[in-house]
Amino acid sequence: MPHDLDRIRVGSAPDSWGVWFPDDPRQVPWERFLDEVAEAGYAWIELGPYGYLPTDPARLTEEVARRGLKVSAGTVFTDLHRGPAVWDDTWAHVSQVAALTQAVGARHLVVIPSFWRDDRTAEILEPSELTAEQWGHLARGMERLGRRVKETYGLDIVVHPHADTHIDTETHVARFLDATDSGSVGLCLDTGHYAYCGGDSVRLIETYGERIGYLHLKQVDPAVLAEVVARGLPFGPAVARGVFQEPPDGVPELGPVLAAAQKLGVDLFAIVEQDMYPCEPDKPLPIAERTRRFLRSCGA
Repeated sequence: MPHDLDRIRVGSAPDSWGVWFPDDPRQVPWERFLDEVAEAGYAWIELGPYGYLPTDPARLTEEVARRGLKVSAGTVFTDLHRGPAVWDDTWAHVSQVAALTQAVGARHLVVIPSFWRDDRTAEILEPSELTAEQWGHLARGMERLGRRVKETYGLDIVVHPHADTHIDTETHVARFLDATDSGSVGLCLDTGHYAYCGGDSVRLIETYGERIGYLHLKQVDPAVLAEVVARGLPFGPAVARGVFQEPPDGVPELGPVLAAAQKLGVDLFAIVEQDMYPCEPDKPLPIAERTRRFLRSCGA
């Protein structure tokens, strides 16, 4: 029998249903997502892209509750490495999402850095490496954001290393964590993105455990990833080629990751994100059900 992972709270997200945008004809309607995520056996969800789920707090609370679901987090994208000039626009966006996140009872805000390469066209938007000045802007900006979000909305920010952003590889993640205050800025470890960028999730948990505030669970297909790296493919086409593999057949092994997270001795959300944009509408539910059974077999 697997050890009971009693500190891990498992959920899923619109991403696992192929949802990347607030509105897109290739995505399933939000009602179907909510119905199916509950049917698949998950208790927790994320809001996904702002505007996909209802943004009226009362309606969203009702829709989620009547399916036996609860919300773990909202998500925002930021470009704080560009310095104080972007603060006002950033806060306008963040406050909108944070207000809804707070209103539905969630306690976390997942913060994703902006892409340096367009995730669909492969257009290079800016250099993939930040200057020392930009690293300073990024660190100070995230600390400011963390403090402001906590003071205003009572939420904890967790920064999400992501492929094709400036916080991606082990080196960049370590540099970011070393440059930021643990009291203001936590980390959302996405096991799939970290593996995509060459990182070792278990080692990160063991090294920076006090910074881990949230988990996203996914795996990569090593063969597809090797092709992606060799061809220099951007993130969107890589997802379309199936770089993210349904558990348990990809890497990293999720059992050891969850066991390492359990050892931290804190309550953590572990939200499944099976990137599949775009996908056929009937594809997500069976994968979500199988993934939930697999995670139960791990003790979660």
